[in-house]
Amino acid sequence: MMIKETSLRRDPDLRGELAFLARGCDFVLPSRFKKRLKSFQQTQIQNKPEKKPGTPLPPPATSPSSPQPLSPVPHVNNVVNAPLSINIPRFYFPEGLPDTCSNHEQTLSRIETAFMDIEDQKADIYEMGKIAKVCGCPLYWKAPMFRAAGGEKTGFVTSQSFIAMWRKLLNNHHDDASKFICLLAKPNCSSLEQEDFIPLLQDVVDTHPGLTFLKDAPEFHSRYITTVIQRIFYTVNRSWSGKITSTEIRKSNFLQTLALLEEEEDINQITDYFSYEHFYVIYCKFWELDTDHDLYISQADLSRYNDQASSNRIIERIFSGAVTRGKTIQKEGRMSYADFVWFLISEEDKRNPTSIEYWFRCMDVDGDGTLSMYELEYFYEEQCERMEAMGIEPLPFHDLLCQMLDLVKPAVDGKITLRDLKRCRMAHIFYDTFFNLEKYLDHEQRDPFAVQKDVENDGPEPSDWDRFAAEEYETLVAEESAQAQFQEG
Repeated sequence: MMIKETSLRRDPDLRGELAFLARGCDFVLPSRFKKRLKSFQQTQIQNKPEKKPGTPLPPPATSPSSPQPLSPVPHVNNVVNAPLSINIPRFYFPEGLPDTCSNHEQTLSRIETAFMDIEDQKADIYEMGKIAKVCGCPLYWKAPMFRAAGGEKTGFVTSQSFIAMWRKLLNNHHDDASKFICLLAKPNCSSLEQEDFIPLLQDVVDTHPGLTFLKDAPEFHSRYITTVIQRIFYTVNRSWSGKITSTEIRKSNFLQTLALLEEEEDINQITDYFSYEHFYVIYCKFWELDTDHDLYISQADLSRYNDQASSNRIIERIFSGAVTRGKTIQKEGRMSYADFVWFLISEEDKRNPTSIEYWFRCMDVDGDGTLSMYELEYFYEEQCERMEAMGIEPLPFHDLLCQMLDLVKPAVDGKITLRDLKRCRMAHIFYDTFFNLEKYLDHEQRDPFAVQKDVENDGPEPSDWDRFAAEEYETLVAEESAQAQFQEG
């Protein structure tokens, strides 16, 4: 829609209506727009300056034969040009952009041929891998396909049931993210919850060559699956909603990583989500703190992590429910293994976007979306007390505050926002200063030029979490080897 009068564009309500119409929103009724336009025109007429008494009338219109100087006539913006009809093409495709060149019937014919090669044309979950490849999908989509076609109830999938399911999926979902969610999600749901991933990951545990040793340890199946699910949501679910949407799947690398599983036999080479070594490190750290081994730890247990490096005040904030789901941690004061996965990754990799959000929620005590100077002083007080107990003279808060403001460079003086911390790329130093004494002292002893070099390095370096997990895994293996040699000796 094109409107030339600039005065119309100054009306904020009318601008909003025009914006909705330009986006092609169906819920903006033309009658509502006309009513708003008429009201605006009446307001413009009423606001037109009235003639004062004694003001001479403007001269009457004259014929071209008697030229006279024309007085300026005020322009009244009460005339609207006829709106131009513009055909705005559709630009939003929640289920993916349809591919007009694809031949669905040809794909379905290949699927039917593949079922002909299977005995009785009934495929179990292992034979479903062949069908997944015929459909052009990664191997480990086979479990979601098997369930979506009703195989969980009967133990097999027939050609008719699978083709009917796949035809419906091809007609309604047009990209991998949309198809994946359709296969995994509950009926009539457009997002994925944590339990929706269990069948997929159980199939990975049962069939991936890098996890064959877990067949003799079924008690670790659920814990490995829990770890992978938490890592998926930690990385993919950027909205913190507990439900993964197709948009979040598209923006992540999850589907690409899932496709790598059939190419890489060593699952530890896939450090994103699936690495067994990473699971081993996380679970061993939790096991050390969980003294009664009930898969829950208390606030006192968590404070012992890394020789009490984290302050008590930040741990209290974690147990307040600022970054956890469910009310178990608040009512019973216990942290589950799933919540510990989030804590450990956030603690060891404070450069990660989710980690920056995690600790921001903890430090934002009043929940107003900004870190005030009072909140910073509240967390720094305990750091000062701990340094004084160690015989270290702490930096006065005013001096430290100047350093932190120079580090972060907030857009608004006196308030630090989440956007400021993500933009400065020094959030790990900022957070360690206020609640992790050991890492804060390490930062103080480092060369500032080395710190700046780390920030400017945008190469494909391993993340802080990958480095931590690799070092800890080597340490754990060395300790176990030494202990085994000691017992043998």
